[in-house]
Amino acid sequence: MKDCNSCGRCCQNWGGSGLSASAEDIERWETYRPDIARLVVDGKLWIDPDTGDYFDRCPWLKTSDCGSKFTCDIYEDRPEDCRFYPVSIEDMVNDGCEMLEQSDLKNPRRAQRRLDAIMIDSRPPFET
Repeated sequence: MKDCNSCGRCCQNWGGSGLSASAEDIERWETYRPDIARLVVDGKLWIDPDTGDYFDRCPWLKTSDCGSKFTCDIYEDRPEDCRFYPVSIEDMVNDGCEMLEQSDLKNPRRAQRRLDAIMIDSRPPFET
């Protein structure tokens, strides 16, 4: 498994809808980051406060100068859903994650153990 190269596929695939915020996220944002909190409605993320619609993609995802890499403007304050991703090798395959190598695809159980070790500071291990 390669290191993350900031391809942004995870954020592009999941950043437009389908993410939620934990109560802890919301409380922290309401106190320290009202700019983030204003885009949360009933725990659902990235809702345009003017229209009530989901943004097409995460409003905090920014394209690098070269145009092929991405950064997160709220990385240190990102929601749990983002901190926990990726959870499974299957998620990574479905999203076209560039961290995966052929050896990961040939032995997904080993790859999952490696992923869990990489993510140990972010989330509990994935249980199949």
